[in-house]
Amino acid sequence: MIVTTTPYLAGYRVTEVKGQVFGLVVRSRGFAGNFAAGLRSLVGGEIHEYTSLLEDTRRQALDRMVQNATLMGANAVLSMRFDSSEIGTTMSEIVAYGTAMVVVPDAQGGQPTNE
Repeated sequence: MIVTTTPYLAGYRVTEVKGQVFGLVVRSRGFAGNFAAGLRSLVGGEIHEYTSLLEDTRRQALDRMVQNATLMGANAVLSMRFDSSEIGTTMSEIVAYGTAMVVVPDAQGGQPTNE
């Protein structure tokens, strides 16, 4: 599966637009993780517990988006984005979304022609 943040894919031609696709994950750190992060925030600097949580959650949201695009019959997701929000004080929502498409290699390789 090709995933790109651009609205086009150099060297490929879109043959079919399948539609909007997304992968959603809601996560919460356990009490121990929140406690450790709270102590670390008193000192300052990066809070590794939350960094790790968000990196893993983004990866899982991206994987879910790719699974959904595959179920739709797509082989690419263009204009992919992440969005995040908080639910209450202990949960984070991460969504990966984009446009699922079917693309094929362009015979001209995406290079401009002199026509």
